[in-house]
Amino acid sequence: QVQLVESGGGLVQPGGSLRLSCAASGFTFSRYAMSWYRQAPGKERELVATISLTGDNANYADSVVGRFTISRDNAKRTVFLEMNSLKPEDTALYYCYARRVWDGLDYWGQGTQVTVSS
Repeated sequence: QVQLVESGGGLVQPGGSLRLSCAASGFTFSRYAMSWYRQAPGKERELVATISLTGDNANYADSVVGRFTISRDNAKRTVFLEMNSLKPEDTALYYCYARRVWDGLDYWGQGTQVTVSS
């Protein structure tokens, strides 16, 4: 059974930090590019960051460059999103996403809520 389980969300003040985690099971984690997406109320889901199979390449949305860092631990089958200097506009439901490189087979997590507010 495939599972992507996000954790680490919560309420944080502007300027604060959070670290999201996504634990994967039920598929060969090291063969999947991993991403974080987010969706704010009334808005479309948007790509936040993507990391390659081995973790040596990452891409970010312009809005989070320099503030967010994506990483992965293939031995622990986990992907992380370190979020610093958080802004109210970062408030959203954050989703973990896995996509198999060679054929596009993909999976979504259920999401973890991040709220940035004073």
